[in-house]
Amino acid sequence: MAIRLGFLAVGPLVWGQGEFTGYLEPAVNLNYSLGKGFSQNVSAGHRMYYSRNGAAELQGRQVDLALFTSVAFLGNQSVGLGIQYRFRKPFEPDRTNEIRLTQQYNRTFRPRVIRIGHRLRSEQRIFPDQTVHRFRYRLAFDGPLQGERTDVGEWYWVGTLEQLLSVSRSQSTEWDVRAGAELGYLAADGVRTELGTEYRREDFTHTGGHELFFTMTLVLSL
Repeated sequence: MAIRLGFLAVGPLVWGQGEFTGYLEPAVNLNYSLGKGFSQNVSAGHRMYYSRNGAAELQGRQVDLALFTSVAFLGNQSVGLGIQYRFRKPFEPDRTNEIRLTQQYNRTFRPRVIRIGHRLRSEQRIFPDQTVHRFRYRLAFDGPLQGERTDVGEWYWVGTLEQLLSVSRSQSTEWDVRAGAELGYLAADGVRTELGTEYRREDFTHTGGHELFFTMTLVLSL
């Protein structure tokens, strides 16, 4: 329901603008502990077009493989490092692949039932001909749809708002904004599924485009 309402609210705005692109993004995440506060996440995702240049289509765009390592401290904070490889050239020969390095600080609060999270990230997007430095801040909220916690067989919700700043020597500064909503289901201990939508306004201070994602994620925790 939340996903549908999010689409109804954002859809007319996006479709009414030029430069609209729609994506589907299925993904799998695997989380596991390394002991003493250390943990790792391995993820694989495939991004596909469902709308581009004013026409509906279903066409692959890229495959992402990522590894992220984090360490928790003080109960509600963590820092982490990540590396990601993006395979784009096999799908669009005129584009290049990408290596991405990530540094992250995360802090969460739970004043009541709802958990609030602040995430700061810096990234280096490394292409064959340039490196783009990106700085991100995300505010996130999540909570159960019933009761005070999410038990097996129950649903939960997630809402996010993020701003991004990208800078490089070869292009002008770019500001992006993203807003997302997800519904999650705890199928079993360590097994979750999440369905969501995310609206992205690219380079909103200039003539950037509008993007609407529909995401489907399987999350496994060992």
